[in-house]
Amino acid sequence: MSNKVITIERHIIDGERQHPGATGNFSAVLRDLTLAIKVIWREVSKAGLVNILGVVGKENIHGDVVKKLDVFADEAIYKAMDHGGHLCVMASEENEDVLHIPDDYPKGKYVLLFDPLDGSSNIDANVSIGTIFSIYRRVSNSGKGTLADCTQPGYKQIAAGYVVYGSSTMMVYTTGDGVHGFTLDPSIGEFLLSHENIRVPKRGRIYSVNEGNYRYWDEGVKKYIKYLQEEDKGTSRPYSARYIGSMVADIHRTLLYGGIFLYPGDTRYPKGKLRLMYEANPLAFIMEQAGGAASNGDQRILDVIPSTLHQKTPLFIGSEEDVALCKEFLQARTAR
Repeated sequence: MSNKVITIERHIIDGERQHPGATGNFSAVLRDLTLAIKVIWREVSKAGLVNILGVVGKENIHGDVVKKLDVFADEAIYKAMDHGGHLCVMASEENEDVLHIPDDYPKGKYVLLFDPLDGSSNIDANVSIGTIFSIYRRVSNSGKGTLADCTQPGYKQIAAGYVVYGSSTMMVYTTGDGVHGFTLDPSIGEFLLSHENIRVPKRGRIYSVNEGNYRYWDEGVKKYIKYLQEEDKGTSRPYSARYIGSMVADIHRTLLYGGIFLYPGDTRYPKGKLRLMYEANPLAFIMEQAGGAASNGDQRILDVIPSTLHQKTPLFIGSEEDVALCKEFLQARTAR
């Protein structure tokens, strides 16, 4: 059995070699992004020891209070990615408009969308948080990137990933050829391959949803959750409930153990609260590449045609069979 150590950079280079016409630009995007993630990890890991916790004192465009680490992570990614000449434009959940590459720097053929610090409301409680990213090829011809470059449907992604800053820091990503996980070894400052070719079970025994919103859900969602809570040994019910409240952490568990994560729309937020471009699309791409599924209740997430940069969506994501059954309840095609 091979015991060779595979760093994320080596993995990226090996992937590039499988495409003889590759120029190395795409690999450079991933390497620059990995550096930004290490910088964020450094600050997150010492957040309780320095004066970086707390709020900036303003809200982002979604009405959420912006934490100091949100701002730091947002700037860290932008500054790590703005000068390499590989990107034409970026967009972040924390910024209302697209983020242009400075005029002094060359413009490339790729587009980066990111949620710099998902679950940041949990920072002060030392709960796992994360970073989510998504990469597209530009659709504009040349020069500065445009809004159209940043509002492509999810099926056009060429890479997506997330990072969990938890008891260990782990990066999971796909380039459309399976899903792989890398764990950061702080002693050498490298992400090492720890989870090769991750496959989500076809069906799980865990559901993840904020049940505090139960009274606002439609009947389909309520009936589905009640169904999961009923005892039936023939269908491995009841399911266990697990909800961290940090989406990256909940999705990571679902990817490894199976089951379903739900963030439905409700009477207050009919379109849900998750962002299509920064959260749902990249996570759906990863889940599908691992053999799972992701839906907004009516259609596959990756087929949704975005109309705005900060569009919101309901999300039902996880094991293929669990998502399929959930859709039956949502679409009232079951007599249960």
